[in-house]
Amino acid sequence: MLTFRDLVQAFRGLGLSPQRPVIVHASLSSFGEDIRGGAETLLGALLTVSGRVMAPTFTYKTMLIPEAGPENNALTYGAGKDLNQMAEFFFPDMPADPLMGVLAETLRRHPQAKRSMHPILSFAGIGLDEVISAQTLAEPLASIGALAALDGEVVLIGVNHTANTSIHYAESLAGRQGFVRWALTPKGVWECPAFPGCSDGFDAVAPYLEDVVRRGRIAQSEVQVIPLASLLERVRGILEDDPLALLCARVECERCDTYRRLAVA
Repeated sequence: MLTFRDLVQAFRGLGLSPQRPVIVHASLSSFGEDIRGGAETLLGALLTVSGRVMAPTFTYKTMLIPEAGPENNALTYGAGKDLNQMAEFFFPDMPADPLMGVLAETLRRHPQAKRSMHPILSFAGIGLDEVISAQTLAEPLASIGALAALDGEVVLIGVNHTANTSIHYAESLAGRQGFVRWALTPKGVWECPAFPGCSDGFDAVAPYLEDVVRRGRIAQSEVQVIPLASLLERVRGILEDDPLALLCARVECERCDTYRRLAVA
């Protein structure tokens, strides 16, 4: 069984420090054995070593599909009748979507955490109030840029780059368009621009980061630490060289297919 001390030693061995805040994506099941104290212990170890930690706490169940909307928006309008009936109002204490992982929800519930108020793409952080506050409805990923300005790092625990939200921010820096989505809130339906594309092809970025990534293992879990500024620079360069890079290979993907269609229009 992994202990708090095991985790702290491993994170220090990977070079995490109070000088560099982190955005973390984690799969607890990747360790292959239990952590004494679970996600709370994992978060505690990250806070002990880094002190400033954030994670995406997205809430997809607030989303609606309208009957009509802008063109080239990677959305089949009118196809959400059942989904719309199940949509829930966003509220500040809404749990993070299960796709974000147990650690993200544990961070959100921490008494010192601050959460942004985006009804779909919120972030939660500890010791990073200004970073969290950088997000706006028009720029939902601005918190990642603010973290990069603090010399932040990305920590991937048992997941690959398909879970790396920061790549979406790099897409926007490279000029890749976002989409419009809609969310149910107590103040009505909000239009949410700059919704990101598909991330299923993002692990193709890995070879471009080999000289900057720090790797280690905690039990069976591979841990990667990537300087955020380097990640953003590399991904931006990749996409400026090839606007169709990092798209997924699925037969049907509305978002990736939209990018391909726009590239030849």
